[in-house]
Amino acid sequence: MNGILTIAHLTFHEAKGRRVVLAALILGAAFLLIFAIGFHQIYQDGVANNHLSIMPRVEQRVGLGFVAMAGLYAVNFLVVMMAVLTPIDTLSGDIRSGTIQTLVTKPIHRETILLGKWLAFWIILAVYLVMMAGGVLLIVYAVSGIQLPDAPTGIAFMLLEGTVLLTLSILGGTRLSTLANGVTVLGLYALAFIGGWMEQIGSLLGNGTAQNFGIITSLLVPTEAMWQLAAYHMQPPLMRDVAITPFSITSVPSTGMVVWAVLYVVVMLLIALRQFRTRDL
Repeated sequence: MNGILTIAHLTFHEAKGRRVVLAALILGAAFLLIFAIGFHQIYQDGVANNHLSIMPRVEQRVGLGFVAMAGLYAVNFLVVMMAVLTPIDTLSGDIRSGTIQTLVTKPIHRETILLGKWLAFWIILAVYLVMMAGGVLLIVYAVSGIQLPDAPTGIAFMLLEGTVLLTLSILGGTRLSTLANGVTVLGLYALAFIGGWMEQIGSLLGNGTAQNFGIITSLLVPTEAMWQLAAYHMQPPLMRDVAITPFSITSVPSTGMVVWAVLYVVVMLLIALRQFRTRDL
């Protein structure tokens, strides 16, 4: 365990040296600033023109909840990019440059190196997600007094989605070049994204074939299913149950899909350990 923590500490410094974290923080702060200004203007304009004051409270929550969900959807996309791109060359880049030779010649197992790197990037991802999603939720509450329901559960599902992509990116780095790894992982995410939408549309139209296709893609890459669960738990009940916005979920992923996503991370991590152990450096 001490070896894993040491590698994680070194990986933090590596990310800091490449200014990855700094760039993410600056862009994240810019996003939150723009979202705060926009949400405040939407809320103030509605009050000034009596759009919100004459609307029933439930309709106010739906309208403002939709804007809040749009902000969280953007955060989800930023987390996806962080999960894929920050660790994308942590193994392939070190192998290409020969830096990995410095580590493997020491009394450190290859498994320790990979797990340490995975842990470091997972912590970075978790902190970034909490800051960004928490920032959006805080802005919404400070401006309008609205609290999205079950936000901690939603954020947990978003973190699980990011963990899946992070693990796939680490796995790809054990065998693929940096560019091929990025294309592959983003391609898998795109496949899951399209499959998730096909499942929702199939459920709405009663098309079993489209719905089954979406379920199959979720089993292959359970990322979109985790976002759908996050959106289902965080949006106001009317948005969730009546399916009146693009964030409404008509086919809610089951608890079994959550269990599968966790097992998926474990299996992909075990495969990555095996691939890295047998990789000719």
